[in-house]
Amino acid sequence: MDNRPIGVFDSGLGGLTALRELRRLMPEENIVYFGDTGRLPYGEKSREQLRCMARQDLELLCGQDVKAILVACGTLSSNTPDLLDACAVPCSGVLRPSIEAMARIPGTGPLGIVATAATIRSGAFERALRQACPGREIIPVPCPELVPLIESGHVEADDPLLLDAARRYTAPLRQASAVLLGCTHYGIVEAALRRFLPEDTALVSAAACGAGAIRHILESRDLLGGKGEERYLVSGDPAVFEEGASRLLGRSIAGRVFRTPVMRITL
Repeated sequence: MDNRPIGVFDSGLGGLTALRELRRLMPEENIVYFGDTGRLPYGEKSREQLRCMARQDLELLCGQDVKAILVACGTLSSNTPDLLDACAVPCSGVLRPSIEAMARIPGTGPLGIVATAATIRSGAFERALRQACPGREIIPVPCPELVPLIESGHVEADDPLLLDAARRYTAPLRQASAVLLGCTHYGIVEAALRRFLPEDTALVSAAACGAGAIRHILESRDLLGGKGEERYLVSGDPAVFEEGASRLLGRSIAGRVFRTPVMRITL
């Protein structure tokens, strides 16, 4: 038994969708979550900035004596895959497991990708999906408004601002057989996105795919074990994160959120 925690990080609240899935799959595991709320959104950063931040985020969690790391962020998964591969502990992003899930979608219809502007700009998800699903139309859609809306509390399925954004971003995807939620934040507003898509359009969660990959890593390396404990680190305001996270998780995380100094982006 290995009682060391799993490390999970994202720019903010989005990675909590992956944490929820980890809890469902492995309720006994200890988890350390880092929300880089002092530097969000990641989707507006340059590739050079993202690489710097990814190094710092990975180093922070490695310093917490974690046994594996889930990079619960589509933006970093698509822009810094080499850094994830070189991590000192077993590490998974959300790109590869998401593409594997999308490749299992039957049929010949188009496949959509919704993600941050930086993720779509990298082309990583699109290239991987074209290789995995040759001959199928791939429709990548950048959604720059969604993360700021979610982080500012616009998460209810009937929120007018959220619905307006969801309507516009899903417009090119009405004929898609499946849509990949390539940003972990988007699972929080899945109901709003689903509202504008046909019922038979499959939605694939990058967060759930990443959590499944971590379970496979732990099982294959005999690293399972823990007591179900959780600790949260943030680079922004702990009180703001605690309120939003408790709401999204449906349970209080009071007393478990701690601030870590905001790291400088050194290029």
